[in-house]
Amino acid sequence: MGYGWPAARADEAARFGTDAFYSSIGRAFVTMCAVIPLLFLIEAIDVGLGPGTLDLAGGIIPRHIEGVDGILFSPFLHSGWDHLYGNAVPLILLGTFVLAGGARRAIWSTVVIVLVTGIGVWFIGDPRSVVVGASGVIFGYLGLLLTRGLVERSWWNFGVAVFIGLLYWYQLYGILPTDPRVSWQGHLLGLIGGVIAAVMFRRRR
Repeated sequence: MGYGWPAARADEAARFGTDAFYSSIGRAFVTMCAVIPLLFLIEAIDVGLGPGTLDLAGGIIPRHIEGVDGILFSPFLHSGWDHLYGNAVPLILLGTFVLAGGARRAIWSTVVIVLVTGIGVWFIGDPRSVVVGASGVIFGYLGLLLTRGLVERSWWNFGVAVFIGLLYWYQLYGILPTDPRVSWQGHLLGLIGGVIAAVMFRRRR
């Protein structure tokens, strides 16, 4: 079953080396490059209003009712330019390959990742913290590609995830409670959300 394209074209786009494959990668990369400036615009607005204003208004505040809306808004917010720069490149790379697997499938997978991450962080996160950032989505995409490579036998998906994981191996420690400033719960839950999404929306041949 194909998502975003007719089934035959989706299968062709999933085959490494075909014209449809390279075309889907190109379109997905351009789309992700168009999404990232939106995150920079939001951060610029936050800085203009006063650093942290939007973070407090739209971040996840675990186990506080006023922080529930952060489940949806927190992936678009960052605690500063360095935080955003650190997320931008892996988000473009991983998002490109997730989106290349089908637009509709990518959208629904992202929804699952955001909900699993956000709801989980709201329940088990530190209630003294405000959690923001796209890191949960990034870890979700990593888990999605790894799992998709296994359940769909798509080794280029698996290879991409491993390659990007090696490039950003130092960030993978984020799933462990090693830094009190980092929401390891969000990273771990994002990875789990990606695994769930890969199984839910796997392409059946």
